[in-house]
Amino acid sequence: MELNAFALATQIAVLIVALGALHQPLGKYLAATFSSHKHLAVERGLYRLSGVDPQADQHWKVYLRSLLAFSVVSIVVLFLFQLLQGVLPFNQGLGSVDPWVAMNTAVSFVTNTNWQTYAPETTLGFGVQMLGLAVQNFLSAAVGLAVVVALIRGLVRAQTSNLGNFWVDLTRGALRVLLPISIIGALVLIITGVVQNWGGTDIHTLVTGAQQTVPGGPVASQEVIKLLGTNGGGYFNANSAHPFENPNALSNLFEVFLILLIPFSLPAMYGRMVGDKRQGYTLLSVMAAFWIISTALMGWALAAFAGTGTSLGEGLEQRFGANGTALFATATTLTSTGAVNAAHDSLPPLAGGLAMVNMMLGEIAPGGVGSGLYGLLVLSVVAVFIGGLMVGRTPEMLGKKVGAAQMKLVAIYILVTPTLVLLGTAITVSIPALAAAAPAEGPHGFSEVLYAFTSAANNNGSAFGGITSSGPALATMLALAMFFGRFLPIALVLALAGSFAKQRKIPNTAGTLATHGPLFAVLLGAVVLILTALTYFPALALGPAAEGLLK
Repeated sequence: MELNAFALATQIAVLIVALGALHQPLGKYLAATFSSHKHLAVERGLYRLSGVDPQADQHWKVYLRSLLAFSVVSIVVLFLFQLLQGVLPFNQGLGSVDPWVAMNTAVSFVTNTNWQTYAPETTLGFGVQMLGLAVQNFLSAAVGLAVVVALIRGLVRAQTSNLGNFWVDLTRGALRVLLPISIIGALVLIITGVVQNWGGTDIHTLVTGAQQTVPGGPVASQEVIKLLGTNGGGYFNANSAHPFENPNALSNLFEVFLILLIPFSLPAMYGRMVGDKRQGYTLLSVMAAFWIISTALMGWALAAFAGTGTSLGEGLEQRFGANGTALFATATTLTSTGAVNAAHDSLPPLAGGLAMVNMMLGEIAPGGVGSGLYGLLVLSVVAVFIGGLMVGRTPEMLGKKVGAAQMKLVAIYILVTPTLVLLGTAITVSIPALAAAAPAEGPHGFSEVLYAFTSAANNNGSAFGGITSSGPALATMLALAMFFGRFLPIALVLALAGSFAKQRKIPNTAGTLATHGPLFAVLLGAVVLILTALTYFPALALGPAAEGLLK
């Protein structure tokens, strides 16, 4: 299996054209959705049933409490769904899920991570898949949208600490954005060959003459929100490498498109909501540059390995080839999706290391639904602060001062994920009983553990399949990494938004650092690279870099 550079470039070009045509219209729609003062009839009905006052403007602390309360309740409900599966309808004869696996799964789906320590098609029936996992795919993505909208309001508003209404933002994100696009996307997936049924599919094996029934189900309807919401949890254990989830090259390209659609449209929403489209274009250029460069490097890493004469076929789907693998692996790790169309454990060392680097960047190119943009905006604050120091004046971002209070929040935000990743990895490899979960020898065993905690803390969900994480200890450690990796940054982002919102607007002057244009884009890109390199380089040197040298 070899990589065709022209074919990969063609697929990238198709995606650029499609995303370029839709990012502004969708961004405009997103901005109108979250800025509107009107409520749909179905929304008003939901507010009455739940006792929500849609006109209430919440202080950032109330907004945060609402978000955390909703998420914790969601974890409990999804956990109970799995424990009670045997008595729930549409269980396909499957019983209760192991409590440790159920706990890990509940946390992973609510945190938009979708880490899976089980084989879904043989563990979960239609009921839990649809009413539990698929519902959380919508809601966790809507939470990410709500947070980035709240941060933008914090930058736009003045002399207030109110950021809007979490319940309204959550409802609009799910009903007005994710649901209608998912309906259209599911129909397209069905046309490309993705399964949508209520039973199994009989397959006649030509080689042996035997017949077997492969589990089926409502796959397309879950597949679309798995990708659109940058969730990643597959209906099947093989995820998007399974032919029922991703049958051909056309479906593969469309699934990558779904992954990138909303994240690449959010900068356009940002530009409209702050009243300056140039701000959105600048962030979009940084996202796009990282995505194109990373995709090209992933293709190079696969091609270089194939050039050594070593087989590149093991673990990769022949129907996608190296081109489709490079495109999908980059998109899924540069966002918080985590879906896979190949076994990432089988990627060449440098390609596997690049997948880790994509996540270590903070998944901001373009990142997850909401989380990618708010992560990049936090790093923009760092760039503004550095730029302000360089010109010798108080840093400002969109007319708001960036002082000690803001930089403390930003510094903690930047440290949260690396702390979870490196601490979790260090503890695991230091305890023999835990390290045994990654039985591979040498640097690759370390890489499996490093990848697992990088994926969990960044809420990605993909994994090097050689690690076994269903045991109580590792399931709990990864669940904690997922929980704190999701909600600590969110708390800091909302606190930052509140600190900006209470300030008054400062008019721009000749000495104000422009946060748009090529100069700021280069500064922001440099900040992203330097922070990642300084933080993770030693760990990467022990894992994929060392393994690559040994190969």
